[in-house]
Amino acid sequence: MTKQIADMIISSNAVFTGLSDRPEPASIAIAEGKIIGVGTAEEMSIFTGEQTKVHSFADQFIMPGFHDFHLHVMDGAVTMDSAYLFTARSEKEALDIIREFAESKPDEPWVIGSAWDCGYWDTQQLPDRHSLDRILPDRPALMFHAEGHYAWVNSKALEIAGIHRDTENPAFGSIGKDENGEPDGLLYEKAMGAVIEHAYRFPREKKRELFANFLGHAASLGITAVHDLFATESLAVLTDYELFKEFEDEGKLTTRIHLWPALDGDLERAKRLRAKYQSDKLRVSGLKQFIDGVITARTAYLLEPYADAPNTCGETTFPPETIKKWVVDADKEGFSIRFHAIGDGAIRLAFDAYEEAQRLNGKRDSRHSIEHVEVIHPADIPRFNELGVTASMQPDHFAMSERGVYTDRIGAEREKFVFPIHTLQKAGAKLAFGTDFPIDVLNPLLQIYRAVTRIDSSGEKVWHPHERISLADALKAYTAGSAYGSFREAELGTLEVGKLADIVVLERNLFEVPAEEIPEVKVQVTIVDGKIVYDHSNEVVVK
Repeated sequence: MTKQIADMIISSNAVFTGLSDRPEPASIAIAEGKIIGVGTAEEMSIFTGEQTKVHSFADQFIMPGFHDFHLHVMDGAVTMDSAYLFTARSEKEALDIIREFAESKPDEPWVIGSAWDCGYWDTQQLPDRHSLDRILPDRPALMFHAEGHYAWVNSKALEIAGIHRDTENPAFGSIGKDENGEPDGLLYEKAMGAVIEHAYRFPREKKRELFANFLGHAASLGITAVHDLFATESLAVLTDYELFKEFEDEGKLTTRIHLWPALDGDLERAKRLRAKYQSDKLRVSGLKQFIDGVITARTAYLLEPYADAPNTCGETTFPPETIKKWVVDADKEGFSIRFHAIGDGAIRLAFDAYEEAQRLNGKRDSRHSIEHVEVIHPADIPRFNELGVTASMQPDHFAMSERGVYTDRIGAEREKFVFPIHTLQKAGAKLAFGTDFPIDVLNPLLQIYRAVTRIDSSGEKVWHPHERISLADALKAYTAGSAYGSFREAELGTLEVGKLADIVVLERNLFEVPAEEIPEVKVQVTIVDGKIVYDHSNEVVVK
């Protein structure tokens, strides 16, 4: 029998296979997109042939490719080309950034921005349309809040969207009004839709350019697989699975994309999509929906009223009985389901829906998931393990909200169970990490840093140090955890023989880097399907 010859052999003194908790010296042989050997350099030499490319990375860090379990591809691609406002510490600073950005893009019909958060501003006061009108009287402007669940727009945007004092609120959402009953320029939840539908109507070629930029950015950060989750009905204008398929057919899809269209009762459409997209690189993995919104806007659904607004618990996006019926029906058809659930009321409803599906349809390996898990009632923590539900979390999210504002909303008692990553892990929950890009930046190492340090938005204080997890566990949640959550643990998530060769090389050994320097560590090489798709030494993304 002829011995298989490797296309590539990579080696390092620090290889984190994901099968143990420490890196160790190893060489990895790759052929035809798969790992065919892992061992010492001497052991791997039997796979060497005349055409084998051998790369030695000395003390640099080799690990499985990052697998982002929760993001929004095209929405993120748009944001990469928008005004980034997270650094603003006052409304004036935000307006300066917007003005400068608008001047740099004179031909773009809309001025789009993201990630403002008045919780960090000197006044902590919400902005209104009038300040945007002063700098942009004639061009429509759409600025998404950092959490993506409300937006700040100008008068021109309201005019184009047909929003005026008599416009009714949508079922889940509201149009902010001033004391005279006029729209104030703040749109919450589904009220953003009328504006987004106009702002995000891009020509096909522009979409191709945006998507190519996203792929290049992901490769440069060591991301080899992502999960593209349904965002909102209004963002559906950006959804273009056919575009992804074109890139795949052209050999330009440099990250695996798992698609999660809407859980909305239309199972025939869901089944058609699942049948159509089912390749190694591009597949429908299940269905996703929102149960609630976010804490800062008081649209997250809580079991008890908000501490600073005792007249509201928030609300659910759809009636609970509708949500449960959708889950039971989709589960019966073999779909995996994921729910955005931030408040303890939303998390409990998600569990109740999954439990009902199990009761009516029988137990199966469904791997349903709950996204974000920000504020959970302690009684629900064991249910992750009991029901086999994945905890899909983005550790940097707790540092994206100003901690004082967040705590004011929920009060001291509920604050004890905020982003309880270690508590969930101890209770047997399977963790899978991601970014929620563009709500957060795409860099996986920022999420790893927060998971292991729990340093909050001040950059100094630790928010619940007992919720820290180890570096090894954080890396596994971003690799093997995501692979398991998508039924791909036999193909992805660890470096072992027979698995797909999705690998990243970092410039430094993460186990020897001071924690505060983790987010700054750069990617050297990204490999997908055994092919180099990013090489820092050439400063090129391979397209």
